[in-house]
Amino acid sequence: MRQYGKQFWRTVPFVRLLIPLTAGILLEQYFDYPLLPVISIAAACFSIYCIVTLLPVIQKYKLRWITGLCIQLFILCAGSANIHLQNIEKKPDWIGHQLKNQTSLYATIQEPLTSKPNSYKTIAKAEWVKTADGWKRVKGNVLVYFKKDSTAPAVDYGTQLIIRKPLQPITNSGNPGSFDYKRYAAFQDIHHQTYLTKNDYQVIAGLKKKLLSESLIQSRNYILSILRKWIPGQKETGVAEALLIGYRNDLDKELVQSYSNTGVVHIIAISGLHLGMIYGLLVFLLKPFKKRNWIAWARPLIILIILWGFSLLAGAVASILRSAVMFSFIVIGESLSRRTNIYNTLAASAFCLLVYDPHFFWDVGFQLSYAAVLSIVLFMKPLYKQLYFTNKILNGIWQLNAVTIAAQILTLPLILYYFHQFPNLFLFTNFVAVPLSGFILYGELLLMVLARIPVLNVYIGKLISFLITEMNGVIERTDSLPFAVTDHIQVSLLQTILLFLAIGYLAWWLMLKKVKGLVTGLVFITGFIFLGSLTNIRQQQQHKLIVYNIPNHTAIDMIDGKKYQYTGDQLLAKKGPLQRFHLTPSRVAHGVREWESLPNTVITGQIILSAGKSVLIINKSTHFPPVQEKIPVDIIILSGNPGIYLSQLAAVFDCKQYLFDSSNPMWKIRYWKKDADNLHLRHHTISEQGAFEVDL
Repeated sequence: MRQYGKQFWRTVPFVRLLIPLTAGILLEQYFDYPLLPVISIAAACFSIYCIVTLLPVIQKYKLRWITGLCIQLFILCAGSANIHLQNIEKKPDWIGHQLKNQTSLYATIQEPLTSKPNSYKTIAKAEWVKTADGWKRVKGNVLVYFKKDSTAPAVDYGTQLIIRKPLQPITNSGNPGSFDYKRYAAFQDIHHQTYLTKNDYQVIAGLKKKLLSESLIQSRNYILSILRKWIPGQKETGVAEALLIGYRNDLDKELVQSYSNTGVVHIIAISGLHLGMIYGLLVFLLKPFKKRNWIAWARPLIILIILWGFSLLAGAVASILRSAVMFSFIVIGESLSRRTNIYNTLAASAFCLLVYDPHFFWDVGFQLSYAAVLSIVLFMKPLYKQLYFTNKILNGIWQLNAVTIAAQILTLPLILYYFHQFPNLFLFTNFVAVPLSGFILYGELLLMVLARIPVLNVYIGKLISFLITEMNGVIERTDSLPFAVTDHIQVSLLQTILLFLAIGYLAWWLMLKKVKGLVTGLVFITGFIFLGSLTNIRQQQQHKLIVYNIPNHTAIDMIDGKKYQYTGDQLLAKKGPLQRFHLTPSRVAHGVREWESLPNTVITGQIILSAGKSVLIINKSTHFPPVQEKIPVDIIILSGNPGIYLSQLAAVFDCKQYLFDSSNPMWKIRYWKKDADNLHLRHHTISEQGAFEVDL
């Protein structure tokens, strides 16, 4: 194993630069301090550095630690300033500053429409906003939904609109453990959304397009048209589109879940694996020309153009950009006849990407990509050397499995933290799916070249469809096995850090036989288990009511210890995308499993009695006769748009808390809220304030 001492650190300058850059990004993101002190510190560091460099050589050598410190602080300040300047909310012309005065919005559509079950979705760039003082220039992206009816809206990339409907801020559902969609959208400069009917907007004559974006969209549409025409099968076409250019809109959701459960979702989530296959193919195709004089300059140019073109077609997501930058460093290094240090190359690519967009740091794909590549670099060879096969086929099989096992070592903590599950059969599925996906990718590239040749295009399409069908079959059959995945794993951020440290120190012990590594690694594992035990004890004592925020649905969980009982819409009671997205994260966060009945809870019709507390669910129009003494109720939940007045309920029930869940229309909720305020009743609107969670 490589010795990581002072000599090693001299060979990886970008690693030394990446550390302060990342620190600066994190400090600014979480502490949000003013820009002026940052600029002042950076200017002071630059001045001191310049002064020291002007000193005599001996003095300069003695003070080299000062120059090093100045460089580190300068990079740290640069990272902070970069994310500060890229934060559109801090700019005076951000559209969010004009929402209160907005009467109309002038915007340009930035991408083709995506079909959703009840709407068409796209992103628009806000350019002008009309206020009482006239039109003002603004910046910001807006998530736009067009109502789906008999005819699709006459809107496409480059269409200019006048939007007359007020924008709404993007909010999270507030469901426990749910995905932070608000932050995810904010990192893409999207803070607002709107839902438009035909009367809410006006199309302006003329299109406003960028040449590169239009070319990429046209190229992508051309590729999609070929795949849809010649590859039979809806599932197969969806996988082919995702595998070749990262287009995921046609993927079957249950199939995606199967890929995730079996540990091969990276195949349909465009990544460095795909770019590596294309890079290998280009190297192979250009090999016969290595004796030609022109190949010295043409080879790197051809490879870079194709790799970056493919990256742009794939949407320029963080994982593919990381690989494109890394391969660019490798290709340029080879063209200059210089050996590249893989650690420095990885750090250089991460450095460039974080300078381009600091928010990549929070991208899960970005984190997994670097963790996987670094893990392969660190652990693949030591693992591979543990077994030796003289047979070339067996040796190749073991080499592939060594790569797969190595990649899992450093990605394991991230998988547990973000996805709360572990694919137990990842070794088998990767062994089958990775080589098969390579053949499919090369087949798709061949189809692109021969798409206009009759007969050949038909047979190539059928062959690709057959290979995808077989790959899907292996994945789905594996996923159907009861032991395919270990799910409902709850790991905190601190536990994730401890797990990384434990892996690092145990690897140090195994590879270099350092007993200190074993002891320290076991200490971190003990800390990991201790934190998990504390969480388990807390969960054993929990007793809660959770009313979820799910548009047009009612969903309620009663939690007692490690068990829960569900009541609400039956559609959400069935396993499927809705349950996985809205309910499963909360149940994982609380560490609970479904139970037919809870020991301290009784659910009878619309009445829930638990731990001495009473909950009444009113989901239909009901007449309550007058009573002499009000009936005490802790919580009343109104759902399903019942025709009822709060004054009627207040005359019958002595209720401490009213809940208006997301199955009610907003016009009705606004009416109830007004009544509740007049009657001085406590109320909570699920669709506006998020899920309601209370300890019983």
